[in-house]
Amino acid sequence: MIKQKDHFHGSDLEKIEEIYGIRKEEIVSFSANVNPLGVSPLLRETLSARIDAITSYPDREYTSLRRCIAAYCGTDAESVIVGNGSTELISLFIQTEHPKKALILGPTYSEYEREIALGGGTTFYYVLHETDDFCLDVGDFLTQLNESIDLLVICNPNNPTSSAITRQDMRRILDACRQYGIYVMVDETYVEFSDRMDEISAVPLTNDYDNLVILRGTSKFFAAPGLRLGYAITGSRDLIREINTRKNPWTINSLAVVAGETMFGDTDYIRATRELISTERARIFAALSSHPAYKPYKPDGNFLLVRILKEGLTAPDLFDRAIRRNMMIRDCSTFPSLDDRYIRFCFMKPEDNDRLLACLMEAAEE
Repeated sequence: MIKQKDHFHGSDLEKIEEIYGIRKEEIVSFSANVNPLGVSPLLRETLSARIDAITSYPDREYTSLRRCIAAYCGTDAESVIVGNGSTELISLFIQTEHPKKALILGPTYSEYEREIALGGGTTFYYVLHETDDFCLDVGDFLTQLNESIDLLVICNPNNPTSSAITRQDMRRILDACRQYGIYVMVDETYVEFSDRMDEISAVPLTNDYDNLVILRGTSKFFAAPGLRLGYAITGSRDLIREINTRKNPWTINSLAVVAGETMFGDTDYIRATRELISTERARIFAALSSHPAYKPYKPDGNFLLVRILKEGLTAPDLFDRAIRRNMMIRDCSTFPSLDDRYIRFCFMKPEDNDRLLACLMEAAEE
């Protein structure tokens, strides 16, 4: 078995191939949180037909692309900024705001803290508690806000807990943050997978708050991590102006523009994705909820956080068992405040989910 110190990200298939001798093409990655339907047929067909787009520079303002994003999100094009993945936009936002002290709702994605540190800022966490099923106690959270904080970072739904904050509660948080002069960055990478998207997404709040920026991308929902197309939505024209001043021209290539203009209007693919994830999420949550060896936490994203209750069984044990059957899950002990009793995995196609469930059940019964 691999050592406890060895951990793998969902994109680390080459490392897995080297250590376990399993061809990466044969691995079903339950760790990457990517739409199991893969690239949509319409997108594949459109990119093939429009390959000649690479012979021209894209529109420097990305006007058509921003209009497509705005229509998809229910906002106006002037509120949209595009970037080379949401990671570039996180970096540009941190560079622009230059926060000295940031509060992050955790455990969560490590890139936020990294970018803040690179900008010379310090970070501390408000930790979601297992006793609350990793749901935010908004009242208590509000008592932690004060004038010393420059930036609040929230992933919603959160990775890895898959818990979410409603728009009503987000409004309470934004009101308090505006009072203290705190800017709020909300990462909505996984909101499109949620059955409650209309209750969770903070996009409508950008009309009322100029201290809010929302990040999204196409890596997870549209199964296009290699496309590197991300976007942000904000009601702050000053922020948009500053970010556009800092960002390099043409960070989105011509094929990514074509892809974006296609995928945001691909209603059949969007519908099929939501139906698949909704069905499998409910089925798998129910299956694990009824098993004494596991405690799953109610998910809003396309992935599930699970606590291992069986004595002597750990996340590295389950990772090792699964990967030897060509399935990669996430050992969550590298996330702040979690330990080797937690795993996370995303929902794949039913037949793959059945194989993973069988693997977990067998481990619990030995």
